[in-house]
Amino acid sequence: MGTVVALAGQVGGAKLAEGLYRLRGKDLAVVVNTADDYEHLGLAFSPDLDTVLYALAGIASPSAGWEPDGETHVLHGMLKSLGGPERPAIGDKSLAAPILRTEWLRSDRRPTQVSLEFCRRLGVQARLLPMSDDPVRTLVQTDEGTMTFHEYFSELGCEPKVRAFEYAGAGEARIPDEVLDALHAPDLEAVVLCPANPYHVIKPILAVDGMRELIRKRGAPVVAVTPIVGGKALKGSAGKIMRELGREPSPLAVAGEYLRVADGFVLDLADVAQAESVRSLGMQVLAAQTVMRSAEDRVALARNILDFAKALREASTVEAR
Repeated sequence: MGTVVALAGQVGGAKLAEGLYRLRGKDLAVVVNTADDYEHLGLAFSPDLDTVLYALAGIASPSAGWEPDGETHVLHGMLKSLGGPERPAIGDKSLAAPILRTEWLRSDRRPTQVSLEFCRRLGVQARLLPMSDDPVRTLVQTDEGTMTFHEYFSELGCEPKVRAFEYAGAGEARIPDEVLDALHAPDLEAVVLCPANPYHVIKPILAVDGMRELIRKRGAPVVAVTPIVGGKALKGSAGKIMRELGREPSPLAVAGEYLRVADGFVLDLADVAQAESVRSLGMQVLAAQTVMRSAEDRVALARNILDFAKALREASTVEAR
């Protein structure tokens, strides 16, 4: 067993990261999208980092994985009655991380240091790492103008029609040393692109200066997991976005977004008919249950992915010989 690096965000990515954590513990590094970060009421919010943190710590709500279990919204109700904004509705427990993050960033701690301190405090042995300590923002070009993904999602409810995406600042953003250390691990076993919206979760991570090239150069198997099952996104707006970009919501379309990055692609058993089409893109394919309704499902999918990566690695070794 070796080091596993997962690229993640959203609830689906957090669930798979949890499954990988149960199998690899301290040998897991999760590189998380921060291009959806935003400021609200003077606080620094990093929704994907916190979603993955709650999952790894075992405190995520079963019904709303982006917040801690047992969440309440007393403060938000009081804020509204005093004239505060109605959206986003931030829970009381969910405010703890942004409050401390804001204070610590003002004290010149890097975002990576803040994230690792949260892990230490919650007993998480895996490394939870922002994709960069430099600011990157996903900009959504829509028929109503260009806006941040936070504005598109939280303020406009994903209603405007999407035309394109841009990752502002990614070309100048630096990969943190902690991410470099994980990807340069001599025992790097696999890089996993977790199931998440490719446009505002995985592709911003890959857009950080040098990230895509480093992942490919390392030579470890890169396995991507579909967020689309049976023509639908299990969570979020991926299906709508894909249609508006002129792509059919399908595993094949997702695989196309990871050309020249992924060696293997995992699609759901419900979409096994698309396996040959994905293979035609130059990727090996694994059909497995990708819907994670329980902790057991998360571990089972993680184990299937790591076994798949091992098979890809062995096949590559044989071919090289």
